[in-house]
Amino acid sequence: MAETSASPAPETDEPLLSPEFLARLDKLELVSKRIVQGRVQGERRSRRKGSSVEFADHRNYSVGDDLRRIDWNLYGRLEKLFLKLFLEEEDLRVHTLVDTSASMDFGTPTKLLYAKRIAAALSYIGMVHHDRVTVETFAASLAQGPGPMRTKSQIHRLLHYLDRLKCEGGSDLAAAAKSFATRNLGPGVVVVVSDFLDKNGYETALRYLIARNFDVYVIHVLSAEEIDPPLTGDLRLTDAEDGDLAEITITAPLLERYKRTLEAFKTGLRDWCAARGIHYTFTSTQEPFEKLVLEYMRRNGLVR
Repeated sequence: MAETSASPAPETDEPLLSPEFLARLDKLELVSKRIVQGRVQGERRSRRKGSSVEFADHRNYSVGDDLRRIDWNLYGRLEKLFLKLFLEEEDLRVHTLVDTSASMDFGTPTKLLYAKRIAAALSYIGMVHHDRVTVETFAASLAQGPGPMRTKSQIHRLLHYLDRLKCEGGSDLAAAAKSFATRNLGPGVVVVVSDFLDKNGYETALRYLIARNFDVYVIHVLSAEEIDPPLTGDLRLTDAEDGDLAEITITAPLLERYKRTLEAFKTGLRDWCAARGIHYTFTSTQEPFEKLVLEYMRRNGLVR
């Protein structure tokens, strides 16, 4: 009986981002679509109603509001109290959470390598426009990475950090998301890059992020070997994260059932996200990385 497991695959010596691709990323910017606390919100450097010099709108006066912001001219005409609202710039905070659990160390290229490239590209786009960029990783718990970073001169620091990342241990997305949400308040963009192969599910984790008023993007990464397994015969399968064993005989009907189950899982995650305003993108590690960033992420509204 053959035995297989999610063992490490050889990685490329190529840089995560080529100089040519970096030049193309210079022309892009990240976009947040979420309305900030019910106020005006723009894109790269969001604009919210605050106390700068550019007038935006009025709202009804409430007890406890700053009396200095009352529009007395409007009161003279309508005999009602209204507050002046103004526009001010707000930095866009961009957080990328990268799954480094053991299941990500699978495929050619590995899912982790693909995720590193996604994190590097999105972070660089944010740095070009002086957004507040952070990258953190999670497996059984959340691990803080470098940041915040605000200029593209810091990309080498980030690439060095990403290059050294390794996969280890089981996945606890809910614990990681809770830890992140406890330390960070929205608004801002959170991009979760993962295979979402967590036995405890994804719903609780993503609810933590929604509750903090983040604009949440999910990038679901699977390897080609997981999408279309090149397996036959009698096998002993080992779970990469908890060591569970399963002895099975691979047949054509079993492979078809596996593919239907996988498709149902992808569809379920996509629909769950869509129903809650989360932006979902699925990709295979065989999909050209540049196409994912330049086409799919543009289509999904994360970059423009």
